[in-house]
Amino acid sequence: MPKLLPRELREVFVRYMCEGETIRSAAARAGVSKSGAWQWWGECGHMELTLRVGTRGIGPWPADLPEEGRTRRPLSIDDRVGIAAGVKQGASAQEIGEDIGRDKTTVWREVRRNISPDGAYRAAIAHRAAARRRSRPKPMKLSLHPGLCRQIEAWMDDGWSPKLISDVLARDSDTVTVSHETIYQNLYVQTRGSLRADLHRCLSLGRSRRQTRARGRRDPSPYKEAFKISERPAEVDDRAVPGHWEGDLIMGGTASNSAIGTLVERTSRFTILLHLPDGHNSAAVAEAMIREMRKLPEHLRRSITWDRGRELAKYAEIQLALDADLYFCDPHSPWQRGTNENTNRLLRHWFKKGSDLSTHSAEDLAKVAGTLNSRPRPTLNLATPADKLNELLLTAAT
Repeated sequence: MPKLLPRELREVFVRYMCEGETIRSAAARAGVSKSGAWQWWGECGHMELTLRVGTRGIGPWPADLPEEGRTRRPLSIDDRVGIAAGVKQGASAQEIGEDIGRDKTTVWREVRRNISPDGAYRAAIAHRAAARRRSRPKPMKLSLHPGLCRQIEAWMDDGWSPKLISDVLARDSDTVTVSHETIYQNLYVQTRGSLRADLHRCLSLGRSRRQTRARGRRDPSPYKEAFKISERPAEVDDRAVPGHWEGDLIMGGTASNSAIGTLVERTSRFTILLHLPDGHNSAAVAEAMIREMRKLPEHLRRSITWDRGRELAKYAEIQLALDADLYFCDPHSPWQRGTNENTNRLLRHWFKKGSDLSTHSAEDLAKVAGTLNSRPRPTLNLATPADKLNELLLTAAT
C-alpha cells in the first residue's frame, strides 16, 4: 500500500470516525497518533462526539438504544421522574436504566446520592441538589467558617502542623472537620485562601510553595566513634520502659555560633531544652545536661543517645554524675535518634535556622518547652507529653 500524504491520511481518519469508530480506534486504524487525531477531529467543524453509553467497544451503535441515550449528558428532570417511579415500584437499577435509556450504574449512583432517610427518592429535590453541586466555582470549606479559620491560625502560630490540626478537629469537633490537604490548599493557592497570607511561615519548613520530595537532607557527622548504639539494651527500642532519652544541639546562625541543647524522652516525647549562653563546648553542654536532668527521678534517666558531636567529649563525667549510660549513633545516621530529630524539626517553629539563638533566655526556653509538651501528639493518641510523663511519675510512685 503506497504511503499516504497527511491530507489523505486525515481523510481516512475522518471516514473511520464517521463510521462510528472511537478516537482511539480510528487513530490506530489510520496509523496516526492519538494527540494528532484529537486535533484533526477538533478542526473538522468542531463536531460533537457521540459517545456510547455503558460500553467501551467499537462498531456501530446498537439499534435498540434510544436516541436520547446515545450521548453522555446529565440526568434531566424527566430521567429523575422515571427513576422516582421505578424506586417507588421497587424496580432494580438495571430495570430503571433500561426504561429511561441510561446505564444501571448511573441510576444506582443517583439513587444512592439522593435517597432520603425514609427510603424515598424525590425527583424535584434530587434535581435541585444536582444543580447546586454543578455550580462553579465552589467556595472553599474554610471560607464558610471564619471562626474555624481564626482557630487554625492560632494553632499554627503555636507551631501546630495542618495534619495535627485535622486530627484534633476530627477527635473533638462534632460539627465541622477539615482535612490537612484543605489547609495546605488555603496556604499555597492564593486564589482559594481563607487563612492569612503569611501563615505558611508557621510551617516547619516555612515554604511559600510546595516542593516535591526529591531529596532528603542529612546532617553530617564527621566525628570519630565513641560508643556504638548497637550496645543499647533492647528495652530502649520498644519504648516499653521510660527513662531513655535522645539528645542533640539545635544550631543557630554561623555568625552567632549559638546553640540550644534538646533532650527528648522516647516513651512520652517529653522535651527538655538546655540553655547554653556561654557557648556549646563540651564543658558547657555537660554542665547544662547534668543540671537539668538531675531534676528528674533516677528511674527516668536510664540512658542518653547522642549524635557524634564534640560537644559531648565529657561524656564520662555526664555518665558518672547522672548514673546513666550514654550511647552514640553510627556515622552519618541521625535517623537512629529519630524521636529527637522530629522534635528538633518542631522546635524550628520558634528557633529559625540561621537566627541568633543566644537571644533566648532560660525563661524563653522553659516557655517553649512547656508549649511543646502541652501539644497533643498523634503518636500518643493525641495525648500530651506532659500528661504522659505525669502518668509515668504516678505509676512509679504507686
